[in-house]
Amino acid sequence: MAFLSDTLSRVKPSPTIAVTQKAAELKAAGKDVIGLGAGEPDFDTPQNIKDAAKAAIDAGKTKYTAVDGIPELKKAICAKFKRENGLDYTPAQVTVGTGGKQVLYNALVATLNAGDEVIIPAPYWVSYPDMVLLAGGTPVFVEGPMQTGYKITGEQLEAAITPKTKWFIFNSPSNPSGAGYSRAELKELTDVLMRHPHVWVMTDDMYEHLVFGDFEFCTPAQVEPGLYDRTLTCNGVSKAYAMTGWRIGYAAGPEMLIKAIGKVQSQSTSNPCSISQWAAVEALNGSQDYIAESCAAFERRRNLVVGMLNEAEGIRCPMPEGAFYVYPSIAGCIGKTSAAGTAITDDEVFATALLEETGVAVVFGAAFGLSPNFRISYATSDEALTEACRRIQAFCAGLT
Repeated sequence: MAFLSDTLSRVKPSPTIAVTQKAAELKAAGKDVIGLGAGEPDFDTPQNIKDAAKAAIDAGKTKYTAVDGIPELKKAICAKFKRENGLDYTPAQVTVGTGGKQVLYNALVATLNAGDEVIIPAPYWVSYPDMVLLAGGTPVFVEGPMQTGYKITGEQLEAAITPKTKWFIFNSPSNPSGAGYSRAELKELTDVLMRHPHVWVMTDDMYEHLVFGDFEFCTPAQVEPGLYDRTLTCNGVSKAYAMTGWRIGYAAGPEMLIKAIGKVQSQSTSNPCSISQWAAVEALNGSQDYIAESCAAFERRRNLVVGMLNEAEGIRCPMPEGAFYVYPSIAGCIGKTSAAGTAITDDEVFATALLEETGVAVVFGAAFGLSPNFRISYATSDEALTEACRRIQAFCAGLT
């Protein structure tokens, strides 16, 4: 009899983590590697947030807390939702988890039964489908091609909904594409959802503050108040405040769902790190100057990477609205052979050859559900990005 569970056999390890680990191993072995796989800001956590954490340690705030968050953090989250999104929540409608991923997973575990379907636009963050599978549900993919800016339409969403649909997962700006839905584009989707009251909405707003130009972020319950009672609005401090390692995510929604999420958390991890929670209080309540500074740097890097990639033979790279990713198409490279003799049959082979032949680590598009593409995280220095794009250009020029 097999020792490991059947459920585990349905999921795969995170490809983004695998690429980051492979790049680290090659670097440790003395290889010249530029890692563009990790989805985390390269900036340090702002000083005021670090100071708040140190103060919490000195004050002895190192004990267990309430399972789903300290009252002070829940209050700060409510204030954030009101101030930035026009959404009114009470602390009883808020949950805090060990990163945004745990909040999403807890919600799926708390709600999915065998046969329940979850609609996931593609390209998608690599963890969505596997979390659905682990929770016993069935992921249903809807492709948003490059021609539509990697975004899906209301017509596509309508066609994907069945009586078994329980959740629609919505991520804007998107990982991996950086695509952001305008208010009008989102309204098209929420109009569809209003016609299907059995479908709940799970938003992943982690990149809310990383938007560029005149793009304005909006979230489903903000655009369509009629969805308020069946929307879980998820967010966190990881990306906006360079706090990936602190592991604090949060969500707000109907109290019944929040209690269910808390029940799952009480029997798994219990409370998030107490010190990280106090740091998150300062992140949400304190100075927000860091956000504009980091956005300016990311926008500059976006423009640099998009410009250089579009000069590479066989690559087309749209200009994303936010986040810190680009998702170029390599359709023009498929069927060619690299200078080292590798036949480029798909995007995974492309990414592997790129790493082995040039030392540039990217994540292949199939991991995100849409090919032939690859993802670059431009959350690294201008110098590293310039050199990486130069190597990509040379690699593509060598394809025959």
